[in-house]
Amino acid sequence: MVKLGLENFIGLAKSLPPGCRAAFLTHQAAVDNRGITSLERIRRAFPGLVQAVWSPQHGFYGDRQANMIASEDFSDPLSGLPVYSLYGEQRQPTLEMFADIDLVLVDLVDVGCRVYTYIWTLYLLLKAAAGAGVKVVILDRPNPLGGCEVEGNLPRVDYSSFVGLYPLPMRHGLTVGELAFYFKNYAGIDVELDVVEISGWQRRAYFNETGLFWVLPSPNMPSLNTALVYPGQVLLEGTNLSEGRGTTLPFELCGAPFIDPRALMAEIDQQSAKGLFLRPTWFTPTFDKWAGELCGGLQLHVVDLNEFSSYRFTLALLKAVIKLYSSDFSWLSPPYEYEYEKLPIDILTGDPEIRQTLENNGNLNRLQESWEDSLEQFYEQRSNVIIYM
Repeated sequence: MVKLGLENFIGLAKSLPPGCRAAFLTHQAAVDNRGITSLERIRRAFPGLVQAVWSPQHGFYGDRQANMIASEDFSDPLSGLPVYSLYGEQRQPTLEMFADIDLVLVDLVDVGCRVYTYIWTLYLLLKAAAGAGVKVVILDRPNPLGGCEVEGNLPRVDYSSFVGLYPLPMRHGLTVGELAFYFKNYAGIDVELDVVEISGWQRRAYFNETGLFWVLPSPNMPSLNTALVYPGQVLLEGTNLSEGRGTTLPFELCGAPFIDPRALMAEIDQQSAKGLFLRPTWFTPTFDKWAGELCGGLQLHVVDLNEFSSYRFTLALLKAVIKLYSSDFSWLSPPYEYEYEKLPIDILTGDPEIRQTLENNGNLNRLQESWEDSLEQFYEQRSNVIIYM
């Protein structure tokens, strides 16, 4: 059984100085191996330690939908603590939020993907804490996609956004604690940082091998299966294709009213679909894109974790859709995640060349080869922050 940083912190932190006061960046998905929230565990172990809760995108209770659906500050009815939102027009803690705080605890459930915004809330927190001179302590958790595989390109610096404030590949293969060290070391954030490590987790292990509860960290991340396909299928948020929002299988279903499922399946490069069983299907979203309209498309069933590359698959999917349905397919216009000028697809991928390659029916192998030099540098830097073997 994996032992979380949360439990190790409770076991080791009896030496906290009397009267220590903390803010806690966390959410309802952060639970222990009995399903008790991290906030409740910390409050039981250290009465009076937590003075305020800071919440990421989707709100503390994970009830808000995506893309600029802000959450508000409120008083938590269960703990009585004030909850301050770090997702809205204000996404970085203010200096006033550090007043009378000795440290910031962090326990966030990430899904191992660059565009999942919780890691950028962490990034901005680290920068703000450095400026305030306040220590940050990460209660680490496993990366649900394992810690070995990396997918995708590093975004261009001029395409920085809240889905990529610092260059990372789409699937980065790091835990939240390792990412914090990565940001400290390579983004030049001079913050006092501790990571309370996980016990019993090995990098190659996916979430289903940890013995932990999956609690959906956001409304459209209901299962590990969703997280497996997300690093690629999230690109559909930059298109007029449904990514399955408004169904019970977000990101596992995709399509649009103008798509013939069997024609699409026949067009997709099968090498890019390794590790998948693709099922042609029809579905009707209840909200979001194409709400109430019958969509033709595909359901993604991951059958081999070691073969499947979500990012490469979705690039092949988009290439096929553009080839078959160029007059119906479109890229969505901004705004997206508080970016008001660049196309959503370009900040999702971090490089407009990817969009242009898809539009021109370009070679995906050559596109991937063009990422190799920057990925080599990332691998080297990553090796310096890895905690777990």
